[in-house]
Amino acid sequence: MELDFERCYRAVDSRDQRFDGWFCTAVTSTGIYCRPSCPALTPKRENVRFYPSAAAAQRAGFRACKRCRPDAAPGSPEWDVRADLVGRAMRLIGDGVVDREGVPGLASRLGYTERHLNRLLTAELGAGPLALARAQRAQTARILIETTDLGLSEIAFAAGFGSVRQFNDTILEVYAQAPGKLREKRPIARAEAGTINLRLAYRSPLHIPSLLDFLEMRALPGIERRDGNSYGRGLSLPHGSATVTLTPAERWVSATLRLSDVRDLAPAVARCRRLFDLDADPEAVDATLGADPAFAEMVAKEPGVRVPRSVDGFETAVRAIVGQQVSVSGARTTLGRLIRSFRTPDGLVGFPGAAEIADLPDSAFGMPVKRRESIRALAEAVADGKLDLNPGSDRDETVARLMELPGIGAWTAGYVAMRAIGDPDVFLPTDLAVRRGAEALGLPGNPKTLSSYAERWRPWRSYALIRLWRAS
Repeated sequence: MELDFERCYRAVDSRDQRFDGWFCTAVTSTGIYCRPSCPALTPKRENVRFYPSAAAAQRAGFRACKRCRPDAAPGSPEWDVRADLVGRAMRLIGDGVVDREGVPGLASRLGYTERHLNRLLTAELGAGPLALARAQRAQTARILIETTDLGLSEIAFAAGFGSVRQFNDTILEVYAQAPGKLREKRPIARAEAGTINLRLAYRSPLHIPSLLDFLEMRALPGIERRDGNSYGRGLSLPHGSATVTLTPAERWVSATLRLSDVRDLAPAVARCRRLFDLDADPEAVDATLGADPAFAEMVAKEPGVRVPRSVDGFETAVRAIVGQQVSVSGARTTLGRLIRSFRTPDGLVGFPGAAEIADLPDSAFGMPVKRRESIRALAEAVADGKLDLNPGSDRDETVARLMELPGIGAWTAGYVAMRAIGDPDVFLPTDLAVRRGAEALGLPGNPKTLSSYAERWRPWRSYALIRLWRAS
């Protein structure tokens, strides 16, 4: 991917945090790469190289800066919102698919050959899927080294490395230190056994109340809860269950993870980042919405409003079906009855899986027959692999397949696309709360007229939806 040298150098010279995650700065005189906001002295122009990813910088022989820790920067918002093959691939790599299924599994999920996928990723990011996954494994290993008492050999396999030797060589190459030396430094305080504490960086601003209020209103007892400025929930991950508590602070979100299997650290982090929309570019969003006089005052008063996304696409789809034409509190009550048999008295659990929901007796649903059959059809399609609701799925194809299921229309499919698949440009003009919010801001309440007006908010109409709901 071509990077404009002058623009990148200006960002580095001004230590602009907004560009963290967009690219890496490599310095030939020191052999290290940094995030743009690194506080070190600005290197000379002739000694600077810019790379679109940490993996590309590592591939070129540079090691990570010990001061600014570029591998901990928020991810590029471009890969978070793009619906093309590269964006989908990056989201799946972030979820650990390469570690679990290899490059053949990644290519199969995307419907392309390994060769074509490698060519596209290398052209865009300067590194293929193996190198990108390797960079993520190195970061996962560093977190486990610094925050747990696991043995180094255990960490090697938990982070996804094929051997202890590969683990040692990679850590030494990326961080210029052996794993044992990294452990001696311990920059992050150790947690109690079985717990991992880490910080999830984001681009400021982040409007915390809107995020937590949205999740609290829809929180399901036994699965999620809000406690003051913290939000906790259960997670169902590839290798087991987990719980997480997320506490937003300035510049990062503190995450406390309790994993039944430490191999799930990378997907757990990816899903938490997705849930809080931490890889978004709030300034780009607010610049578009704030240019509309209807939103200008709200954007100025509440900058950085995010789209609360999802840790489980199937869970979000079930919630969307139950929420059709009922209030948020009504949907929450119905969902509470549905999951009652899956609750445990000793803590939070993840939402039941598709196969578990499909096998429930009719009496467990507690809702109209048509809605029950919609959920059952959804569960069967997901369990059979006919419907992919992960963020790496093709958005248009997923929406089309959703709408082929009984009882699922444009509102439900759009809601799932926004929260589960991460489409930043969904608009739901028939939603009653959206129409009320629009009227409160002096906008037309008629769905057709409102839909036409909303064209000026592209490509951030999902963020406009959240603001309209807040205004209703």
